[in-house]
Amino acid sequence: MLGVTFQGKDAVEFVEKMVVADVQGLKDGTGCYSLFTNEKGGIVDDTVLAKVDGNEVYLVLNAGCADKDLAHINKYLAPFQASGKDVTLTEHRDRGLLALQGPRAAATLQPLVKGLDLSKFYFSQFVKIDINGAPCYLTRTGYTGEDGFEISVPLDATEALASTLVQDGVKLAGLGARDALRLEAGLPLYGNDLEEHITPVEAGLTWTVGKPRREAFSMLGGDVIKQQIADGVSRRRVGLVVGKGAPARSHSQIVDMSGKEVGEVTSGAFSPTLQANIAMGYVDKALAKAGTELQVVVRGKSNSATVTKMPFVKTTYYRPE
Repeated sequence: MLGVTFQGKDAVEFVEKMVVADVQGLKDGTGCYSLFTNEKGGIVDDTVLAKVDGNEVYLVLNAGCADKDLAHINKYLAPFQASGKDVTLTEHRDRGLLALQGPRAAATLQPLVKGLDLSKFYFSQFVKIDINGAPCYLTRTGYTGEDGFEISVPLDATEALASTLVQDGVKLAGLGARDALRLEAGLPLYGNDLEEHITPVEAGLTWTVGKPRREAFSMLGGDVIKQQIADGVSRRRVGLVVGKGAPARSHSQIVDMSGKEVGEVTSGAFSPTLQANIAMGYVDKALAKAGTELQVVVRGKSNSATVTKMPFVKTTYYRPE
């Protein structure tokens, strides 16, 4: 992953041109999930951002999209700066990123964080603070549906922090585990469920378009997004519970009960929590209602699939009661 920071009195204005979030409306030290868009309203990437204060915004870019994202950002940053606006971009290539996730995350991390009571540090909050003796960026977030933290840490301190956490009983987990969890939580994956030809409305992510942003729609592609919110779209991202057998994988065909193709699976896996096959995909809007019976074609054979509300498994984000 690549962290980037925008700084300057016009930093928030520029970031709001690039993403759909109401960054201006965020309290200092809080953040949200958001989307970069292009001029056609398509999703360039998804991101987690934090408004450090009125002059600084921190974002995390997907590793596989980082170069593409930076080219997209710089395409608009240069003329924005040339117009006299005050904003600079810093790439944090000298930092690593650790995601500590699960019900014991806070209890495990607390001894390493001095001067911060994690019981009062809630989902999407952000702070710059020393952790295990290193200057870190700490966000209570993660892409698993679980309570947890993402920790941006200097490269020369990353291994030491990871080793300290593992000594306290934390288990190392790879992208396979993360992918199963994010799918159970109904969280889309860029490159599978989100692409440049898919808009926030089609992806079922209209909620990421901040309400104040719906007045001017000043983000890239705002006119397209505005029209789709008003008129609707022809396809939607849905969750599917699939029958027994091999899980439906990306690009598996979705057909109706008569065998007519009506969509495509974009992500699929076996859910360890539900002990069932689950998937996401895009289908004709008329078939997107929960409970609709469909089929997916897996290895040449049709398997039952039922449209299901997401998340498949209840999320456990840490919020005030």
